[in-house]
Amino acid sequence: MAHTLDPAGREAVAGKWGWFVALGVLLIMFGGVAFGNLLMATVASVYYVGIIMLIGGLLNLAHAFQVRGWESVLYWVLSGVFYAAAGLFAFINPLLASSVLTFLLAVALIVAGCFRIWVGFKLRPLGGWGWMVVGGIITFIAGLVIAAGWPVNSLWILGLFLAVDLVMQGLASIAFGVLVRG
Repeated sequence: MAHTLDPAGREAVAGKWGWFVALGVLLIMFGGVAFGNLLMATVASVYYVGIIMLIGGLLNLAHAFQVRGWESVLYWVLSGVFYAAAGLFAFINPLLASSVLTFLLAVALIVAGCFRIWVGFKLRPLGGWGWMVVGGIITFIAGLVIAAGWPVNSLWILGLFLAVDLVMQGLASIAFGVLVRG
C-alpha cells in the first residue's frame, strides 16, 4: 500500500519548498568545506560516532539499574562500559579510531559486495540480474581499494564519505524543493 500525502499535507510541504532549497545549498556548502579539509572531516566523523557510542554506553549503564536479575545486570553493565569506552577512545585518539573505522568499512564493503554478487547470480533467471552483479563488483572493488590503501587512507576516507554524503543530500534537497514547488 503506497502512502501518499493528502492535498493539505502536500500543499503544506510545497509551501516550504524554499526551505528545502536553502537546506540543500547549505549542505552543499558544508560538503565543499569537508572536501576542502578531508582530515578535519574525518575527525568530525569519528567524533560523531564517538558521541553516539558514548551516549549508547551511558544509556546501557542506566538501563542496567532498571533490570532485575544478576545475569541481565552484568550484560547491560558490560555492554554499557564497552560502548562508553569505545566512545571515549574516539575522543582520546581520533586518528587511531579513524583507522579502525576505515578498516571495518573496507571489510563491510568487501562482504557486502560478495553478498550482492551472490544474490545477483541467484536472480539470474530474472531480467536485470546483471545489474545486481555489477553493483556487487563495484562495492567489492571499493572495499579492496580502501583495504589496499589502509591505514594511510584512514586519514581522509571517512571525511570523503561525509563530504560526498553532504553534497548528495544537498542536491536531493534542492531537487525535492524545486520539484515539490510544482
